Amino acid sequence: MVKIIENKETIQLQRGNKIIERSVLDYKTNKAVYDFRGFKPIQDVVKEDKPKRTRKKKDEQVDLAKDEEKD
Repeated sequence: MVKIIENKETIQLQRGNKIIERSVLDYKTNKAVYDFRGFKPIQDVVKEDKPKRTRKKKDEQVDLAKDEEKD
């Protein structure tokens, strides 16, 4: 006979864009398997803020036609 244990505590695991939800008991039992497959708990995932790349503004463009007229 199989004994069914209801565990209402769940944990969310993430790999890339995929999010799955498993019981905490299942996660603790199979933690090595989830780590091997690349799933990590969402609470442990820290999003790194990278500074955005900014472009240097170019100096004003020189219009050669206007410069020749002035001379």
